[in-house]
Amino acid sequence: MEYKDYYKVLGVERDASQDAIKKTYRKLAMKYHPDQNRGNKQAEEKFKDINEAYEVLSDPKKRERYDQLGTSYSQWQSQGGARGGFNWDDWVTNQQRGRGSSVDMNDFGGSFGGFSDFFSAIFGGMQGAGRTVSRQPAKPSAIEQKVQITLAESFSGTLRQFQIGDRKIEVKIPAGAVTGTKVRMAGAVPSATSANKADIILIIEVLPDARYALQGVDLTTEVKLDLFTAVLGGSATVSTPSGDVRLTIPAGTQPGQKIRLAGRGLPKLKNNQEFGDLYAVIKVEIPRKLTDKQRKKFEELKGL
Repeated sequence: MEYKDYYKVLGVERDASQDAIKKTYRKLAMKYHPDQNRGNKQAEEKFKDINEAYEVLSDPKKRERYDQLGTSYSQWQSQGGARGGFNWDDWVTNQQRGRGSSVDMNDFGGSFGGFSDFFSAIFGGMQGAGRTVSRQPAKPSAIEQKVQITLAESFSGTLRQFQIGDRKIEVKIPAGAVTGTKVRMAGAVPSATSANKADIILIIEVLPDARYALQGVDLTTEVKLDLFTAVLGGSATVSTPSGDVRLTIPAGTQPGQKIRLAGRGLPKLKNNQEFGDLYAVIKVEIPRKLTDKQRKKFEELKGL
């Protein structure tokens, strides 16, 4: 049986972080997925190898066991390789002995269907354990995909269509979805290595909006006032995602002052009957040019 170098399969270093392994796997999985390479047997086999390598390296316990094998295998190679090849049975038996009379298959997920003989020998067969392992199809890892939406779509909810193979899937993105919200498309992608289908997880990103700054479900917008309204009081129109409202401006309102409009922000994801707030930040516009009459009035005020 041939030793499989899972690190080379994914193209990562042996000390690669879990995050690096995950990112590399996603890129390769999308590139070699059967739906993208119909009729290409070579790509299909590559996809199977990628999934098998990720199944091992993404699981700390499987990875630790595999690294132990790698150390033993490297020592055997450095000694010139014993006649008859590397003794896989002895290695597996020794691993079991170190763990006790039997191996707890829950440590390894208990799901080895569709994998290579190498994988099954190291993680599934467990010769000497004295029991038969049930081979259940492994659940493929979910594929993450970024999706950008506008702030208006975040307020009202929206739909997105995806072409997966020969199927079109329409997905509802709920009102209140903000940057970082995850929307799961369960079983959206068929798997070449499992009877189960992979999920797609949409990672929402709300695009910047020229009118509002977004923080959670709260919004901030700028409201421009002329000097006289700021000094004497009055009203101003404020744009909100649900429509314009009239805002009462108290006399003596200061530049940079925030006025809270309760419930005028985005809806909350888990309860669309509740809303965040909108904060109107006052910007006082100072006139750059004055008429002679206006200048005279300001000078009179200055003298009071």
